Amino acid sequence: MAGPKLVQKARLAEQAERYDDMAAAMKSVTELNEALSNEERNLLSVAYKNVVGARRSSWRVISSIEQKTSADGNEKKIEMVRAYREKIEKELEAVCQDVLNLLDNFLIKNCSDTQHESKVFYLKMKGDYYRYLAEVATGEKRATVVESSEKAYNEAHEISKEHMQPTHPIRLGLALNYSVFYYEIQNAPEQACHLAKTAFDDAIAELDTLNEDSYKDSTLIMQLLRDNLTLWTSDQQDDEGGEGNN
Repeated sequence: MAGPKLVQKARLAEQAERYDDMAAAMKSVTELNEALSNEERNLLSVAYKNVVGARRSSWRVISSIEQKTSADGNEKKIEMVRAYREKIEKELEAVCQDVLNLLDNFLIKNCSDTQHESKVFYLKMKGDYYRYLAEVATGEKRATVVESSEKAYNEAHEISKEHMQPTHPIRLGLALNYSVFYYEIQNAPEQACHLAKTAFDDAIAELDTLNEDSYKDSTLIMQLLRDNLTLWTSDQQDDEGGEGNN
């Protein structure tokens, strides 16, 4: 199927909320090995965010049940819950690997040195999907994916600081997710707060550069940064730690 038809199919699948179909269509578009338009890039991102989001949500629910079941000491039930968690984990890992392969083999690879916005978008995505892997990984495997996530976020962060306005929604979205990575994955609340506060303050200082088209996106992300800062600083005052919700 040609690119335009696949994109049409992805739009249709999105309206039907059939995100697995949407992701499959956008995966095929990406594998045609042509640069994605902004719309295509967003379709790819939305599709996989929903596909992986469903698995992340399921994993959290089952992990919580697993902890409660372990406390009850019912061996048969513990085994069943563990096996189900591992099944969801495998699905989640397969989705993340799919996205990471597309990023490495096509999207990041094909970005020219002047396509700063696309490069930051895709590197942020790479950081995100390694972060999702880190949420379910343990031991050496976790250390490896955490390192890969930080590396991708950091590269995106450096490019965004040099080439994008502080009010750009992609730069702000990166700061939001990178700070969540520090808070939830690295358990480094001070770094998380510093990153989020700097991004928020820099954007406030240059509010006059806000693009009309992206005004809503930018201000929404700024609000999320501020919400996280409020939550994290109160957590630190309460118990010098804790978990965020993003």
